[in-house]
Amino acid sequence: MTKVYGLIRSTLVVFFCVLQVFASRAQTYQVGHITATFTDADRSNRSVPTEIYYPADMAGDNVPFSTALTGNAPSISFGHGFVMTQDAYANIRNAVVSKGYIIAFPTTEGSFSPSHAEFGKDLAFVLRKVKELGTLSSSVLYNRVHTATCVMGHSMGGGAAFLAMSSDTSITAIVTFAAAETTPSAIGAAATVAAPALVYAGENDCVTPPATNQQLMYAALVSACKHYISIKGGSHCQMAGTSITCSFGESTCTPAPGITRAAQHTKIDQYLIPWLNYTLKGNCAEGTSFETMLATDADVTSTKNCTLCSTAALPQSSGSSGIGVYPNPAGSTITFRLPTSQPAIITLYSSIGSKVYETTATGGTTIINTAGLPGGMYSYYINGLQAIAIRGTILVQR
Repeated sequence: MTKVYGLIRSTLVVFFCVLQVFASRAQTYQVGHITATFTDADRSNRSVPTEIYYPADMAGDNVPFSTALTGNAPSISFGHGFVMTQDAYANIRNAVVSKGYIIAFPTTEGSFSPSHAEFGKDLAFVLRKVKELGTLSSSVLYNRVHTATCVMGHSMGGGAAFLAMSSDTSITAIVTFAAAETTPSAIGAAATVAAPALVYAGENDCVTPPATNQQLMYAALVSACKHYISIKGGSHCQMAGTSITCSFGESTCTPAPGITRAAQHTKIDQYLIPWLNYTLKGNCAEGTSFETMLATDADVTSTKNCTLCSTAALPQSSGSSGIGVYPNPAGSTITFRLPTSQPAIITLYSSIGSKVYETTATGGTTIINTAGLPGGMYSYYINGLQAIAIRGTILVQR
């Protein structure tokens, strides 16, 4: 009988969690659009033309930002594939904007001899400029740009996204789609990335095979929280919409796609939106939904080193039992309960590896004030307890 009650309780918890996730996704937005050309003074006044899309109450060019969106919108920059245009990514553009995100596409490096290094810098630069637009009263984005940012990209643009992360450690997170190795090396750049990462691969990708591209990038990442999702039957070009140039290249190799483009897009959105909502907006229910789906999805294979919205402490010896870190998710305070009077150093790091808090505790209960920190995922380290280092992750919600 106890097992039956336990099963019922677990089912109810999942049911209400799913309801909360659906409620958080109920609001959708139209796609507004502006064009901007930014000038990078640090690179000999390099011109970076950019197409920017944002949540609106009606679709169109230069329409007002949505009045229905509560809070500000995190911004994303997206890198296109080799000789592909930003129009090919309407599937990703529409998916993220409709859920309350700004996405910007620099249209540079579209030739047959692109500079991967400059493209990576463009992706990082555009994120900074979008934030600046949020401070200009003349901009449609005025006072609507969140501090959280993400760099994304497909194929060449996915590799360039890793280069962007290595050039600007202030970027909050990275998502790549069938990322390709670049010059300089995206795999090498990944080894410098500590931010949360979501790496998509297509099982049937014959253009940038996962074994020599995305798998190596994922393995190189030093992120405390990273996920790798391989879509069964998924292909390289079907990460995006129809592209003649991409399709031509894919037609010269095997295996062919094993699923339809629409099915691959549905699978991308299934994980992309809750991952973004958790990573950039601190929505714990979305993180739980992401993990629940991933654990039971027969259409993908996956690898990860963390569980979204869950404390993941290192193995502890019996001497470190009794340590408590709560609540998780946290609000304006985090409580650390230590079992002994031995001094210990408690350190808190942001998702990009910046130290945001440190204190020395002497046992008992230590409460740290997190009211001044933005919402998001943080890592904590407790050092000095009988030479045992304890670490874990905790979500701060706003």
